[in-house]
Amino acid sequence: MKSFLKIFLASLLALVVFSLVAFFIFLGLISGLTTPEKVVTGQRAVLVLDLSKAYPEVAVQNPLKGLGGKERYDVPALYDVVRLLKYAKADSSVKGLYIKCGGNANSFGSSEEIRNAILDFKSSKKFVYAFGDVITQSGYAVANAADKIYCNPQGGVDWRGYAMQLAFLKGLLQKLEIEPQIFYAGKFKSATEPLRETQMTEANKLQSIVLLNDLYGHFLTQTATARKIDTATLHKYAIESSIQFASDALKYGLVDGLKYDDEVKEEIRALVKAEQLDKINFIDIDKYAQVVDIKPITVGGDRIAVLYATGDIIDGKGERDKIGSETYRNYIRKVRLDKNIKAIVLHINSGGGSALASENIWRELTLARKDKPVVISFGDVAASGAYYLSCNADSIFAQPNTITGSIGVFSILPNMQKFFNNKLGVTFDGVKTATDADELSIAKPLTESQKRFMQNSVDSIYHTFKSRVADGRKKSIEYIDSIGQGRVWSGSRGVELGLVDRIGGLSDAIACAARMAKITDYRLREYPAAQSLFDMLLGNYEQEAAAKAIEKEFGTEGIRMYRSLKSVKQMVGSVQTRLPFEYTIE
Repeated sequence: MKSFLKIFLASLLALVVFSLVAFFIFLGLISGLTTPEKVVTGQRAVLVLDLSKAYPEVAVQNPLKGLGGKERYDVPALYDVVRLLKYAKADSSVKGLYIKCGGNANSFGSSEEIRNAILDFKSSKKFVYAFGDVITQSGYAVANAADKIYCNPQGGVDWRGYAMQLAFLKGLLQKLEIEPQIFYAGKFKSATEPLRETQMTEANKLQSIVLLNDLYGHFLTQTATARKIDTATLHKYAIESSIQFASDALKYGLVDGLKYDDEVKEEIRALVKAEQLDKINFIDIDKYAQVVDIKPITVGGDRIAVLYATGDIIDGKGERDKIGSETYRNYIRKVRLDKNIKAIVLHINSGGGSALASENIWRELTLARKDKPVVISFGDVAASGAYYLSCNADSIFAQPNTITGSIGVFSILPNMQKFFNNKLGVTFDGVKTATDADELSIAKPLTESQKRFMQNSVDSIYHTFKSRVADGRKKSIEYIDSIGQGRVWSGSRGVELGLVDRIGGLSDAIACAARMAKITDYRLREYPAAQSLFDMLLGNYEQEAAAKAIEKEFGTEGIRMYRSLKSVKQMVGSVQTRLPFEYTIE
């Protein structure tokens, strides 16, 4: 029998190895037989920026880009898009920019980065046109930087105003007879509200409406400046539902004309004085990235390290789209000890996560700051644990519509005894060597002394959190508590409150780091590297496929509920410094 098993396992291993080798040989042969499209700009190029594409913090390499198909090129990172627009500004072959603004897959801070890069591109006096069949508010927030905005005559512009919605799970848990057992510090720390309430508390409503008004006010202000319509009038259009058809958008000055895509491109043809439309090279920004070098050539050996941190903050090494404390601690330590690296910039886009993981990254950044400047750049969101690890930096940059703050702590330990007993017919029993040895069991309720211990732990970590912020921002603990309590703020209010130093994007943070390091000739060393072939093949595709299947079957509400339940699972058993459940702003 043993001999049979050895032969069987050896054969199975050989089959697996052979299959993998054959697969990669097949890819190589196909790639060799397929001639990738040669990308050229020509003399009449118009750069195309499609906002429906989500530009990640770290570039995504397409291992099959030489095989044709829809997605044939690497997806540039968000900061690459900024650098590409800056490069195109001085590229004589690029005559203008065409923005597809029907939808926008990029959130508030990322959109602000892109919009500012478009404004910088416009300073070259090259034209910028925007077009969408139906232009969403998020698409319009970027498109309003264009010289001309057009929409389909049968389409329109979404002008409803902003709304924020949260999904509440308390009723579901009650039906399942699951008791959440929640402990938190901070009256605004609403991350646990979906588990303990059926609607928003007054404190949460207050912080949410202030935040929403800040975000919407910023959108109206930018639109007012671009379209020369005062903010009160723009707001009135939303209140009175004035913009219902494409003709309304034209009538009230939100667009410059009602045209089809071909008509807009014909106008561009006349603008660049091309004899025929096919003489213009409309080149997508991801294709443009393949033919230009956006990284400057420098003579010296000075470097600035730029670290991109995206997703939940978790203990250990982490995974793709997660901020693993061990991984980022090693990144920071590596660049701290590198004598050629004169400054560190951390660009973070996270709603927080594990309190201990945030503390460990905070510690490493604090050590790095003793040796070289440390500058933080906030993206769409940098709150709770993300703010925790950032608070001791030399300088913090945020966009006006970055979501930040949320200085507060919570912990969840569900009691699922009735669920197991009454719903599944499962019971538990056991032995222990100490009274509280089974404290973290989900199969029984906590005792009163155990509840006090859990709350004391949360209060202690909240005090540490406030102390870290107070020391880093040079404020009193009492002041930090007054603006903390788990409350979220916009980036613009963060500046007013002293949580943020300056309004600006990643480019501004890098320039600040260079000034602090007193260097002018430098290159960037960026971490982590773009995803490789193996990263993509061995990534979390089962989870991603499940999420996509749920979204397809149950829509946005279904995927929102799925993500909420998944977040609960991640929170159980550890103290968390994270944002409330997923904000949906539309």
